[in-house]
This record gives sequence, C-alpha cells and structure tokens, in this order.
Amino acid sequence: MNGSLETVGDRAALRFERRLDHPVERVWRAITEPDELLQWYPGVPEWDLELGERFGSEGGAEAKGRITELDPPHLLAYDWDGEQFRFELRPDGDGCILVFTHVFADRALGAQHAAGWEIYLCRLEVHLGGGFLSEEEAHEAAPELQERYAERFGLARE
Repeated sequence: MNGSLETVGDRAALRFERRLDHPVERVWRAITEPDELLQWYPGVPEWDLELGERFGSEGGAEAKGRITELDPPHLLAYDWDGEQFRFELRPDGDGCILVFTHVFADRALGAQHAAGWEIYLCRLEVHLGGGFLSEEEAHEAAPELQERYAERFGLARE
C-alpha cells in the first residue's frame, strides 16, 4: 500500500508510485493497448492515442474522455467524466517507475478509490509478469484495503 492522498487546487488526488520489473516500452503497451488493458484495467478505453482525442469505453459507451497530455512512451494523461488520470513512466535500471495520479472532487471517496487502484495496479503487475488475476479474486481484498486506507488518510470508512 503506497498510495497517498493529496490536494490539487480544491480537489483530492491519489498518487501511486511503483517500481516495475519491466522496461518502459512494455509497460506503455500495458497501459495503452486495449487487448492489454482488458487484462487488468476497469472500463477499457476505445481510443486512438492522439492528443485531444475524445473517447468512450468498451461496449460503445459515450465519449466521456479526452486525452490531455501525450508523450509516448512516457506520459499519458486524460480526463474522464470530470476526473483526471495520469500515467508517467521513467526508466529505472532494467525496469521502470510508474507514477499514477487520479484527481477527483470528493475527498471522502479517497479510501474507496485508493483501494480500487491498489487492486488494479496489482492486477497490472500480475499481467506484466505473465499471469492473470481476475477482477473478482483481486477484489476480495477491497474491504480490508479500504479500511486501511481510510485509517491512513484519516477518513471515515463508508
């Protein structure tokens, strides 16, 4: 558990930093390509990676997203339905550092969001290692993670 809850302007921001034992290019594919995202990410975006691109998610959902920053293979940032998401990758030896940030309005949801992202980042690590962790299996840890993050962030658990 390495998520931190910060403030950006008048909004809450979760920040996760992970060292991954895979090169930047491999992790970039895992965070941008739909077939890869399907293995670990919630609501796979249907996008062409172009700055300003508007996109929906799998199943033809309406376009609620827009790519706001793009510097392959190091930076992908997008807005989705009023929230911001940012993936930054930098080399670190034979692996890389992933910094993930999620900016949202309601700070009270910080522990819930942190538990969810902890789960999805764990699924990413398993995927990168050649395995698969189902969403159902991964979410078994959600109540405990949410409770631990609520305590860590000083938030009442909902």
